[in-house]
Amino acid sequence: MAPPTSKPKLDVAVTKPTPYTFDLGLLLANDPNPLSTSVPAEDSPSSNALEAQLAATARDGAQALINQLLTTLPLAATTSGVLLTLPTPTTALPREKPLPTPKPPTKWEQFAARKGIKPKTREQRRAKAQQYNEETGEWERTWGYDKGGAKKRREEGMVQQDWLVEVDEKKEREEKEARSKNKKRRKA
Repeated sequence: MAPPTSKPKLDVAVTKPTPYTFDLGLLLANDPNPLSTSVPAEDSPSSNALEAQLAATARDGAQALINQLLTTLPLAATTSGVLLTLPTPTTALPREKPLPTPKPPTKWEQFAARKGIKPKTREQRRAKAQQYNEETGEWERTWGYDKGGAKKRREEGMVQQDWLVEVDEKKEREEKEARSKNKKRRKA
């Protein structure tokens, strides 16, 4: 059996006529040297000459970027491996889509601006949501859960404050008459 042939190891140092420019925040290596697509590389067969030349250029760019990362950035050894802290990007990348246009104000917002109405702050809403009960000496909710301290009174076994409501007989009679008139109108 023949010994396996290995590819020759390429040089780690990359030299170009014009040096690369780097943006390490974006992991970008910019090669200003022109590619000659018409002249095939000397050491490769002519059928794959362009592919080989592009692969060699890409390899040189990647090697130059790795060399720059390892020589200029601080290395930190942790239990999960060696970490590099990337700097902030310096190259401005274009947006895929334009900036969104601001939404036109709604009719209410226009009206509020004309009249000088401003939304209430959190403190104003909180102050309206609670009222002071002088009997208990505590702040109680005005509406919603535990309105007026009902939960606390139930826990203490106190009777609901409005357990008995007087009925106005005159209003009751008027409502009954109005209902009976509506029934008569429907039948007719």
